Amino acid sequence: MYTLFDTLNENKITDSAPLAERMRPETLREFLGQADIASDGSLLKRAIISDKLGSCIFFGPPGTGKSTLANIIANSTSGNFVKLNAVTSGVADVKKAIEKAEDDLKVYGKRTYLLLDECHRFNKTQQDSLLPSIEKGSIIFIGSTTENPYVAMTPAIISRCRVFEFKSLSTDIIKNALKKAVIDKKRGLGNFNLQVDEEAFDHIAVTSAGDLRTAYNAIELAALTTPVDENGIIKITLKDAEQSIQKKALSVDENGYYHLLSAFCKSLRGSDSDAALYYSQRLIKAGLDPMIIARRLVVHSAEDVGLSDPNALVIATSAMTALQNIGQPEGLIPLSQAIIYVCETHKSNSVIVAMQKAEKAATEIRDDDIPPHLINPSYLSKEGKKLSAEYKYPHDYGEYVEQEYLPKNVRGQKFYEPTSHGFEKKIKEIREIKGKK
Repeated sequence: MYTLFDTLNENKITDSAPLAERMRPETLREFLGQADIASDGSLLKRAIISDKLGSCIFFGPPGTGKSTLANIIANSTSGNFVKLNAVTSGVADVKKAIEKAEDDLKVYGKRTYLLLDECHRFNKTQQDSLLPSIEKGSIIFIGSTTENPYVAMTPAIISRCRVFEFKSLSTDIIKNALKKAVIDKKRGLGNFNLQVDEEAFDHIAVTSAGDLRTAYNAIELAALTTPVDENGIIKITLKDAEQSIQKKALSVDENGYYHLLSAFCKSLRGSDSDAALYYSQRLIKAGLDPMIIARRLVVHSAEDVGLSDPNALVIATSAMTALQNIGQPEGLIPLSQAIIYVCETHKSNSVIVAMQKAEKAATEIRDDDIPPHLINPSYLSKEGKKLSAEYKYPHDYGEYVEQEYLPKNVRGQKFYEPTSHGFEKKIKEIREIKGKK
């Protein structure tokens, strides 16, 4: 546990600190990215500037600025700042911090910000130990996590905090940050006499996948390990960048990378298994995580195949699980099998069309009262229970009986329309047997 004074001391740059730490923004003006939540005039920025920030949770991928923004808050606030890590701290540490915070509030009228890194690692009991103090305002809690807090944190904590989602940084932001670090003589690599090829910058920026810390680590490793030439210059080439970030560069620019991914997806939809396999291998050999391909495959198995062949989704998700558990290279075999299956089977987009129609209706239609016979009678009045009793149990009628399920204002709308392809042809036949309108 430490205070604002300790935080400020920790922020002093030393030559031994990693580049990512030396280049860490110290003010809101220097803060990079997150325009949605930290732009001029945003709620978060106004709250920080006015020192009125309430309890909140920052969540998002690594290297996107969660801890950095918390440190900026520490530098900006007039209160104390205590930092704990959920991996190494327990309830005793939390209680100690809270007791001091309550004393400081009573004696000095000074608020305490409690930053808990990796807050999702706290179990329910540990999280509950924070609740009374957050509720009373004894502490201002700032949780930092890479996990979705709506899943990882208790509803009681979530209801008392404002959640701010951090997004992966864009390639341009990362590239500009790297260029600034290369010429910065005070905190960066400006004293190394570096000469970095543009394609090296591009490669590190793209393959860091929105994680600025990873990008800083890569450019620093390249600078420290690349020998000086006869002119006293450290020249960092694409090859050096590939080695420093341990990912092979795509033999195309950034736009080409997205073009390849698009070509893979459209080959799936177009039933060309040769092309889909080629593009998948092109991306994998270029350094793309195969799980990205597996996730896209699962989506397309529902979006472009859907109920024309329900097995496509089963096979795609099985391939993703196999890849996850087996890894490379063996995991690529079931992935390739699933790619071929999704390509070669029947195609239908009826599922996504139905979903989009239902979404539009759910968004636009008002007064969508549920028909009384569909409501749980336990929560109805005596009159309502009578109406609820009109519900017809389909199994009593041989599996299907005609009755109204949609609200009155939605009645008659058709969202799902089966095609005549594959299993959907069978669905149409079943509908006709049931006499469904």
